[in-house]
Amino acid sequence: MRNIKLIIRYDGTRYNGWQKQGNTENTIQGKLEQLLSKMTGEEIEISGSGRTDSGVHAIGQVANFRTNTSLSLEEIAAYMQQYLPKDIGIVKVEEDKERFHSRLNAKKKQYDYRIYLGKENPVFERNYIWHLGEELQIEEMEKAISYLEGTHDFKSFCGNKKMKKSTVRTVEKIRLTKQGNYVTLSFIGDGFLMNMVRILTGTLVEVGLGKKKAEEMPTILEAKRREVAGMMAPAQGLFLMKVWY
Repeated sequence: MRNIKLIIRYDGTRYNGWQKQGNTENTIQGKLEQLLSKMTGEEIEISGSGRTDSGVHAIGQVANFRTNTSLSLEEIAAYMQQYLPKDIGIVKVEEDKERFHSRLNAKKKQYDYRIYLGKENPVFERNYIWHLGEELQIEEMEKAISYLEGTHDFKSFCGNKKMKKSTVRTVEKIRLTKQGNYVTLSFIGDGFLMNMVRILTGTLVEVGLGKKKAEEMPTILEAKRREVAGMMAPAQGLFLMKVWY
């Protein structure tokens, strides 16, 4: 049996997230499985490197599926490009080792979060950016970032209060860049908890607005309670950029 690896980009605006759900067919995983099953004549199950939320986008999502099809990689790519919705694109199709698993073998990931500070409505970018409409204290945010990088228990930044597994993660780097009215936060780490990047972003924005102090970050980490961290940033500003193996 062949193990096919895909690199996928998608606009998550109109989807209920990556993960297939029983009450809706409107998910990225669902659309891919439906198409691949039709293409191969087999019942295909596809695994993704991460379960992006409803409204979240991807530039470099990685997925894999197993199949007995004799179609070439070029034929698989051409079929998918032809029949997938226009807001889902296939960047690369390749064959990988039998044991490769897009989620279990991932070493680290990068998510980017995009914020717009201008007052006017970002008409053509509204589905891909958080329109904050206020200035941020960048230096204070960078101070807060220094406390959050490294290996910590990020339970306070987890959207799943019933999480039973370990909430310890290593955030290798948080990079803040500002160009005019645009701010991008890039998060690189060995893994991220449910809603973790959006809660980290919301907390850093609260620091930038003066609602929280940078020096509070160690206390928030130590508390291990979601209530003490900041708000959760909206979904549409978040992009899964890259996965390393």
